[in-house]
This record gives sequence, structure tokens and C-alpha cells, in this order.
Amino acid sequence: MVFYSLAALTALLLVATLLPLSRATHWWVRGFDFPRMQFCVMAASLALLQAAVLDLSVPASWLLLGLTLGCLGVQAWWILPFTRLYPVEVRCAERVDAASSIAIMTANVLTPNRNAATLLALVRRYEPDILVTLESDDWWQSQLDCLDVDYPHSLKCPLDNLYGMHLYSRLPLSSSHIEYLVESGVPSMHTLVELRSGQQVRAHFLHPAPPSPTENEHSSQRDAELIVVARSVAGAELPVIVTGDLNDVAWSETTRLFRKISGLLDPRVGRGLYNTFHAGYWFMRWPLDHLFHSADFRVLDLRRLPDFGSDHFALFSRLQYQGGAVPGQNGLDAAPGDAAWADEKLQQHDVSLKDVPGAGL
Repeated sequence: MVFYSLAALTALLLVATLLPLSRATHWWVRGFDFPRMQFCVMAASLALLQAAVLDLSVPASWLLLGLTLGCLGVQAWWILPFTRLYPVEVRCAERVDAASSIAIMTANVLTPNRNAATLLALVRRYEPDILVTLESDDWWQSQLDCLDVDYPHSLKCPLDNLYGMHLYSRLPLSSSHIEYLVESGVPSMHTLVELRSGQQVRAHFLHPAPPSPTENEHSSQRDAELIVVARSVAGAELPVIVTGDLNDVAWSETTRLFRKISGLLDPRVGRGLYNTFHAGYWFMRWPLDHLFHSADFRVLDLRRLPDFGSDHFALFSRLQYQGGAVPGQNGLDAAPGDAAWADEKLQQHDVSLKDVPGAGL
């Protein structure tokens, strides 16, 4: 009886491990991409239990234990790059040059959350050059507009559908656009940011809809938005930053495809998970908010900020422009078939590079 109970648990773990290896886009398949850390803990606990209670003189017990350890290995492989056991992808800046640095705070505010004062206190404490809020509606705009004095450059798109977006900047903005790349009602912001040195930076702020039973049954809309932006910044002449709540985790195949196609780097690699969701449940968290950048930046600071009442923690990043690609800062290389896979995702929603402002810069 004990053996069959443990075998059933191993079978469930095996399904959770193997199913997301498929490229199926249905929400309940892609949902298994998210809790890989939790699956690691479950697999390790199950393996210890099996080693303690099973009769290891029986080959079937070894098979069961081997399958469980195999699941642990597969799950750990995905999250290993986001631990300190892995080499960093982005190096730390050797010195601070205020004229060439940029600090960005990304905050999914949770529309019904009314703790605007706590978020504003975080803004005053960390003094980002750019604040981007997601899920912000008219009420949130009324609370955040007090920033207009210190953040005179802005883009505002208040919506009551959980996809509102606001951008407040100390730094000058130009060629700014609010676009609906894939879905009506799901905006993204695209702009050129001028650093204090005069250097321009392409910035894209995204919040695609997730695959879920209450929104999109498939991840194809989210995936198409990520890939078209990735294509638009690949080989860009200007330095690039892409940030936002991507409704995808750092280690997923789609996020990895975004990094391969765009050539952008992830400063979390070799530093930590920086789990930003869910702020209310410490045991069920994963990295849902992201910042990627081109190879001509180094990291000055990267941190998850304290709770401000949302279901997300805010992500704070301070980068320094180095004047060109930093030697040794290399991202993921595209594999054979990645370009065709990206094409397939774009064709599903008839979206192209011309839809992304700034493509080719």
C-alpha cells in the first residue's frame, strides 16, 4: 500500500515534469512552467521519504526512487541559472557614473489595491528615474499624478480591465507610443529615454495577458507579443531595455526564446530568483516581473522591494550604460528551429515588426 501511494505521487510529479516540455499552449499545460521551485522541494521531499520507507532491495523501489530523482534533476536544471551556483550573465559596474545610469521601478499595483501611499513612499525612498505601473486605472492615476513635479515626462493609459499602464520619468522621453500589439485592451509602451549624458535608450514596457481559465485559454497572445518585441530589438543600434510583468517565468521556454531572438541579457542570471509574485503567499512565488537589457549595460543594483499591498512586489533595477557591448557578457544562443518557432508564434496573430515603434533603431 505504501509503495503504491508513493508510486502515485511519483507519477503525478512525472506528469508535472514532462508535460511542460511539450510546446502545447493551453493554459493548464503552461501553468506547469511556473512552480518549478515548488516541484523541486516536492521531489526532494518525496525522494527522502522513499529512501526512508521503501525496501531498497527490491528493484521496483530503485526504479521509483530513480524516477523521482530524475524529476528533481529536470526541475532543478530550469532554475539553476537563477541561483548563485551559476555564473552571472551581467557584470557589476566597476564605478558609478550618474550621467550614464538609469534606475527603473516596475510595479504591478493590483487595481483594487488602495495602498498608493506605500508605493509612493517606495518611490521617494529609492528614487527611480522611471516608474512604470501596471494594472493602474483612473484612481491610481489620481494618486500617482503627484509625481508629475519630479517626474515631468509621462505616458498614461488608465484602464479598468487590469491592463492599465502608467510611466513617470525624470529623464526626457521622445518618440513615445502606446500600442496594442496583439490584443485590444492590452497596451504596451514604447519610447526613447535620454540619459543625463545625452545617450538615447530604447525602452519597451510590456504587460501581456496570461494564459489562464479566466483570460486567454492559450499562451499564444502572450507569446506573440514577447516575440515581436524580441524581433524588433534584435541587432538594434541603440541600447535597449525591456521590462514589465510578462506573465511568464524567467526560466520558461518562451522567455528563453525571447532572450535568444532579442539577444538581450537577464541580470538575474547568477544572482537569484527575485520572485515578485505572489506577495501574499511565501510558499508559492515565482519571478513574474522582468527586466532585460542589451549587452552595453552593467548592473549597479537589482532588488525586490518591500510589500506595498499588491499581489506583486515591485522590481527595482539600476543599470549603467558602458558605451558599447561589455566583453564577456553573452546571452543565450539560438538553437536550430528557434527562428521557425518564433515565426509560427507571430503568424498565429498576424503581428509583424512594423507594429512595434522604434523597430530598426
